[in-house]
Order: sequence, then C-alpha cells, then structure tokens
Amino acid sequence: MGGERIRLYVPGSIMGYKRGKSNQTNHTSLIQIDGVASKPETTFYLGKRIAYIYKAKTEKKGSKYRVIWGKVTRAHGNIGAVRAKFRKNLPPISLGGRVRVMLYPSNI
Repeated sequence: MGGERIRLYVPGSIMGYKRGKSNQTNHTSLIQIDGVASKPETTFYLGKRIAYIYKAKTEKKGSKYRVIWGKVTRAHGNIGAVRAKFRKNLPPISLGGRVRVMLYPSNI
C-alpha cells in the first residue's frame, strides 16, 4: 500500500467577489480552477466542494489551521472561472489566495 499518493482535489485561485460596475456582492466568490480554460470544462465541477484553508494565531482542537467550506454554484464567463458560495463569506485577505476544489460529491 506504499504506492503514490492520490490527491482528491484540484487547486484553484480566488479571483475576487462577484461584482458589477459599482456594486460588489461578497457572498459570491469567483474561483479560477487550475487546468480549466473554457466554459464547457466547468460543468464537471458544478456542485463540487471547495475548501479555503488558512492559518490562525490561536490553536483550536489541536491545530492552528482552519477551513471555510463552500460549493461551486455555476460558471462565470467564458474563460473557465466559476462562482462559489461559502458558508461564511471569504475575508478580503483571502483574495488572490489558493483553494482546494474537492473531487466530491461525484455526479458521474
């Protein structure tokens, strides 16, 4: 059982919040998934879970790492970006940060 490690996620980047010319909606974040470059490729990721992992100062439950969970809701534009909603809105310091797009739940 000592073979290669299996990664259950695809990395991605937080591009920002969904916004118009003058208004921004903080409850919807825009995510660019690595290796996805067109709108049809995003259909596989719809409904997948997203984890934003960050490090806090104080230790809770034996770890300084915390996670905010979210879900891919729909595609955004034609370049392969997706919209995601998180259980708690992502903090502004997370913009430009990395997320993990989990490969579950599966709809294959």
